[in-house]
Amino acid sequence: MTIRFQKTKYYYTMREVCNILDLKPHVLRFWETQFPQLNPQRKQGSNRRYTQKDIQLLKKIQYLLYEKKFKIKGAKKALRNVEDISKKENVQIDLESYESKRALKRLRNKLGELKNLTSNFAKETQENSDE
Repeated sequence: MTIRFQKTKYYYTMREVCNILDLKPHVLRFWETQFPQLNPQRKQGSNRRYTQKDIQLLKKIQYLLYEKKFKIKGAKKALRNVEDISKKENVQIDLESYESKRALKRLRNKLGELKNLTSNFAKETQENSDE
């Protein structure tokens, strides 16, 4: 039995980050204009290179906007004052549970698709056996 270790990457492309976070590229580009903390390096031309730090920041932004339902202005303020906002409004940024919820949601969607496929298959086989 061999154990494979995933190499730690220093830089990620926009496509890789979009796949990791389940976001569209235009969303990342928009967030770059709205959040000055998010400033990925540019590789020879305009290709962005995201670091692990950038990805963690994007996860926080995604959590604040999608899970906590902050508006852009509120998320900016929260990121500027993460400690203050968590004390004042008792906001806990629990990224692990958020990622788990997202994974469960994707799994639930896939199971729903599988259920539909199996029920359609069952209906078709029933119709064929009736003929």
